[in-house]
Amino acid sequence: MDFKMFESSEGNVWKYVFTKEDMVAEAVLYRYEDFYERTVICCSTMSGCPVGCKFCGTGNKFIRNLTADEIVEQIITILRDKNIEDVEVFGKRFQIMFMSMGEPLLNWYEVERAIERLHELFPAAELLLSTIAPDEPEVWKRVINLSKKIDKVGLQFSIHKSTDADRTRLIPYGNKLCLREIRDIGTIWWKETGRHPYLNYCIDGTNNKLSDSINLIDLFSPVVFNFTFSVVCSANENMKEAGFRELEVVRDFEQRFANAGYNTRIFNPNGQDDIGGGCGQLWYVQQWMKEHGGQ
Repeated sequence: MDFKMFESSEGNVWKYVFTKEDMVAEAVLYRYEDFYERTVICCSTMSGCPVGCKFCGTGNKFIRNLTADEIVEQIITILRDKNIEDVEVFGKRFQIMFMSMGEPLLNWYEVERAIERLHELFPAAELLLSTIAPDEPEVWKRVINLSKKIDKVGLQFSIHKSTDADRTRLIPYGNKLCLREIRDIGTIWWKETGRHPYLNYCIDGTNNKLSDSINLIDLFSPVVFNFTFSVVCSANENMKEAGFRELEVVRDFEQRFANAGYNTRIFNPNGQDDIGGGCGQLWYVQQWMKEHGGQ
């Protein structure tokens, strides 16, 4: 694949855009202190995405699924480009996240092959799935089996709303699990693997009411689930602007869950300023999508 690299002015985040004649894909590289302290790569599993999350610059333009080789190639290319191919051996923490463009469980068989290959190449790397939770029973069985076989596989559900009606307005994809079903499958995954799934909850200014926290605390047990909090930005807004605008709101909401006994973390928007932190938000990709259409 051909690629272009865009560096954040903050200096610790890089976005890579990979292209072929029939596809475009993104991956984002994060450096924390230095690459050997912690390196994170968020990679794409699709070119475009059919899910249509309202806050995503990719929208509902779907080009095609990526192959396992194309998924793995993103990681290898980035490490070679930065001359950090040994980061997995000498680094303290190396994370590969399947959470840039595309819903990984809708391309599961290629993602599964990519995870197995990446685990062979980088046995200490954390391999983290982030999903809206499509209703795919056979896929979920395979996710659980793979997670039992490879103890580096992690799981995060993108929920963002405390009711199914509100969540559907934000994530209109019809064939997805409801919140109670996410609770149930997440609990099964925890029992089978001994690891805690995360719930990703992005705050958009309308979903941080006291009733929202009550709904979530009533539904998801702190014994099983951890929470990640960040912000929802619009398709044309960058993460840094949205993040710093709402950071205190996020902290206030997060504190309710910390007080209730949850393990929580807040996504730091630093470095997201001029390259687009969310999937499909880089101008180059949006322009490619406009020129090449998509389903």
